[in-house]
Amino acid sequence: MATRAGEHLMAMHGSTGIRLRGAAVRLLDLILPPRPLDEAAGSVQSVGLTAKAWSRIAFIEAPFCDGCGCPFDFDHGVGVLCPACHARRPAFDRGRAACVYDDASRDLILKLKHADRTDLAGLFARWIGRSASDVLQGADGVIPVPLHRMRMLGRRYNQAAEIARRISANTGVAYYPDALVRRRATRSQGGQSASGRRRNVSGAIMAATSWRSRIEGRRLVVVDDVLTTGATLDACARALKTAGAAQVDIAVIARVKELAGRAI
Repeated sequence: MATRAGEHLMAMHGSTGIRLRGAAVRLLDLILPPRPLDEAAGSVQSVGLTAKAWSRIAFIEAPFCDGCGCPFDFDHGVGVLCPACHARRPAFDRGRAACVYDDASRDLILKLKHADRTDLAGLFARWIGRSASDVLQGADGVIPVPLHRMRMLGRRYNQAAEIARRISANTGVAYYPDALVRRRATRSQGGQSASGRRRNVSGAIMAATSWRSRIEGRRLVVVDDVLTTGATLDACARALKTAGAAQVDIAVIARVKELAGRAI
């Protein structure tokens, strides 16, 4: 009886605390109204975008290629690949992107990447959680595309890691923060051809020795911000499969309108 009474008091105390926190949040919102994430940083922010910004995002919905995630005009069935994936199969098994990389999404992604707007990572994690729900279901771990230590010093954070960590928290899939490493610095992939990008990252990414026992036989999801030619994500997938991963899928915020020289 005493135990039940104690549990009842704890439940009452917990519910009171929740109500008080809720009241405090509502009071704070009155004093400092939340602002959408696409507006200026520095004030109390909401978890979403303005209606105008949201309407401009070109979200990718099914049907799409099971290999790289490019959208189809018509439903061709489950597991169908696009011509680009038939011509040159990516090293990763399945790719998913939340939206198209265009003027609307580019501004938000660059704010996360170069303007210290790590608050945007939570928004992107929710987008990816929705678009990549099928590859995240049953996955053993989420892994960010790694930065070289010199670039990490300059940027101070890895935008892919900020997103992957939040995806892990939202989905319960384990977070493998250092499973992949860049053993040499690479030039920026921007402005390079597809073949140039592949040469740039060739041999640069490897699975960390200390993580190999947790990689072997596992289903893994590599997280990045943008899919362009797929060279970096291909290198990540190859490194993980060399270390014994059973399956490697990828999940990104956005993908460009062309992949490996083919329009989508």
